[in-house]
Amino acid sequence: MKTIIILFACVFLCVKPVCAEDGSRLWLPLEKNYHAKVSSNDKNPTIDIAIRELQTQWKGKPVKLALAHHKINLLFGDSYKISKQKETILIQSSSSIGLLYGAFHLLRLQQTGKAEGELNIKESPAFDLRILNHWDNIDGSIERGYAGKSLWDWEDLPETVSPRYTEYARANASIGINATVLNNVNANPQFISREYLLKAAALARVFRPWGIRVYLSVNFSSPVQLGDLPTADPLDEAVCRWWKDKVREIYSIIPDFGGFLVKANSEGLPGPHDFGRTHADGANMLAEALEPFGGIVMWRAFVYDAKSPDRAKQAYEEFTPLDGKFRKNVIIQVKNGPIDFQPREPFNPLFGAMQKTPLMLELQITQEYLGQAKQLAYLAPMYEECLQSDTYAKGEGSTVAQIITGKVFPQTVTAIAGVANTGKDANWTGHLFAQANWYCFGRLAWNPGLSPEEMADEWLKMTFTGNPAFVEPVKEMMLNSREAMVNYMMPLGLAHLFAWEHHYGPDPGFTLPNARPDWLPPYYHRADSAGLGFDRTTNGSNAVSQYFPPLRDSLNCLETCPEKFLLWFHHVPWNYRMHSGRTLWEELCYKYQSGVDAVFAFQKLWDEMKPYIDAERFNAVQSKLKIQTEDAVEWRDVCLGYFRQFELSPPIQARLP
Repeated sequence: MKTIIILFACVFLCVKPVCAEDGSRLWLPLEKNYHAKVSSNDKNPTIDIAIRELQTQWKGKPVKLALAHHKINLLFGDSYKISKQKETILIQSSSSIGLLYGAFHLLRLQQTGKAEGELNIKESPAFDLRILNHWDNIDGSIERGYAGKSLWDWEDLPETVSPRYTEYARANASIGINATVLNNVNANPQFISREYLLKAAALARVFRPWGIRVYLSVNFSSPVQLGDLPTADPLDEAVCRWWKDKVREIYSIIPDFGGFLVKANSEGLPGPHDFGRTHADGANMLAEALEPFGGIVMWRAFVYDAKSPDRAKQAYEEFTPLDGKFRKNVIIQVKNGPIDFQPREPFNPLFGAMQKTPLMLELQITQEYLGQAKQLAYLAPMYEECLQSDTYAKGEGSTVAQIITGKVFPQTVTAIAGVANTGKDANWTGHLFAQANWYCFGRLAWNPGLSPEEMADEWLKMTFTGNPAFVEPVKEMMLNSREAMVNYMMPLGLAHLFAWEHHYGPDPGFTLPNARPDWLPPYYHRADSAGLGFDRTTNGSNAVSQYFPPLRDSLNCLETCPEKFLLWFHHVPWNYRMHSGRTLWEELCYKYQSGVDAVFAFQKLWDEMKPYIDAERFNAVQSKLKIQTEDAVEWRDVCLGYFRQFELSPPIQARLP
């Protein structure tokens, strides 16, 4: 008996416990140690990281990292080249971070089964800055965050540095993200106090070897709230001096600080308009302070007020008169659509309209209006829809992507931003499939020409399994998920039908005494007995005139307007015949039902995937899909129940103003 007990103990000790798959490793390789042969002609903390990643994860031929102090075949900055040299794989770059990006690319090829055969790869990023915007607050809360508290432990910093900061940096470096704004655009001035700058500096030290620079959102009234000045007027000499002193202090603490992100004169926040000044006055004052240190100002174009007859027009009206009046280190940050991250919007007409001012695209990764962390919505098709939209600003082919990468009009700096969806949840993003949106944002920030199919394929193989029986059907589900959500929420160009404040469930008829009209759903859908939709044609608000022809003409005509934007630009009679032959009302019912049907199909498909992945992640997604089916049914029933009252009522002559 003693021998049996000893034998059992030995067997027990030799078996390595299986770690639960809680989603915390994201799309990164499982922890291994393959002892790969890796050499380098140079040494520094970033190259050391690249060597370690390859030594532990790479299973193939020896790898050589070649850092050149001269340019290799026009490889600049973050660019890299991967090639096979007889029995060695060679990764070349003129920068250390380029070598790290090359190492992650090689590992991605291994994870997706594409590392065999000839390797002749040359990669360069499309954007100089590939940046995450964190809407995180000092108290640990995250505005529009759905994955727990903030990653940043402000109370513990700078003394205590969480190991998760390194994991965050590693994940971002693996997809080429090179910048991060640490705090909410609705900024607390304390973030640029010395106390919090020292905390931010601790994060910057962690991120630096991974090629990530730190930025901060600033409150325009900081000179008043922190500096005890009587004004924040950007043309006041004392205010300008205060900002120059503050910037000098920041760079003494964070030498590679990136710059400021600014939300001003929007949703009640202070800004230059408070003093009779323009956005250019405010941005240029900050830019002048940052310029000697190489810093930039990212000035958000998300502005609107209660007096505008059409909220969709206001950013264009405020910013286009200022085109060419911003300093060279100012870049205007523009949301993908003219309203506010709706499930579907036409592209923002500022893209193409401002031809003398650098513009950057702001996308939302966190799913504020797309089911938050309870619903599966793969956002790469939405990002692609915006990036590949043709503005016609300089003829056909002037896509949003071409404009913001500087290929249509010159840009001193190119950038793209994503509002982050990370938090302290074990799986980082609340919903396992929401990780794919973080992943695809980084990949598109490197190469906006990548297809949603290609990125979904990569992410599934890297995150779950390469088994085609799993990858192919789940990829199809991902690719269809956003369109399904548009259908069961707001099809045919409807927008902003959400319940008050939390933006989760449907409430198309919500009104509130004395509330701003543009915070209420009826402002957007304009339903009455004559029809449905916001008239933005030349006979209505004339928002169509902010677009270039021939797009302008197409949108202005009821018969040629793409049906996915029909109710965005037109007030359409209920009995209008759609391309399908159905009336508007019948088409609306069809779209809502097809969205519900799709989500039920997703749930059924996922149930069939149980044999292919671990139980923990299977159950986590299954439980979320059950919530999503219930929500889809609620959206259908509430919205159709509300609109039906207008469709059944006798026609009226007047429309909503």
